[in-house]
Amino acid sequence: MPWTTGYTQAQLEQIQVKFDFIFPPDLVDLLKEKRPTKGHDWFDEAAIKSAVAWPLESLLFDVKVNQLWLPTWGERPEKPEIRSELLREMVSLAPKLIPLVGHRFLPETPSEEDNPVFSVYGSDTIYYGTNLNDYFKREFEGWNVTPWPGQTKRIPFWSELEENNR
Repeated sequence: MPWTTGYTQAQLEQIQVKFDFIFPPDLVDLLKEKRPTKGHDWFDEAAIKSAVAWPLESLLFDVKVNQLWLPTWGERPEKPEIRSELLREMVSLAPKLIPLVGHRFLPETPSEEDNPVFSVYGSDTIYYGTNLNDYFKREFEGWNVTPWPGQTKRIPFWSELEENNR
């Protein structure tokens, strides 16, 4: 697998403070041991800020251009600016997404091991792994390298988008 050296504990603490994240324990363990060479470099502030902004920006695009509005979000407002405002509010209340590789993200909460990994490309939000290990296996060895389990941990808001794609 394409891996490089990990971060130190001190570096991980700095990163989490700087970007206002609390990494789940399995992500901390992984990033202390190694990190994917094609993953996000947490010392590239501009790239991280862009990656962190991506889920909302891509959803805003789908709401504005592709008329995305899920029934569970309530009645669809007529005015685009109100739809955008409501979406911003919903995303701000959802678990934060931690960038991993490209548009793959790990939810910050619950702050425990085995959170699913999401591929987020606007409303095309899907599970890309049942946890970090499963995700990296699928990312580097192939999408269907192992069978998908019947149930994946549900994450508020993000799993709702995923379910909308089934």
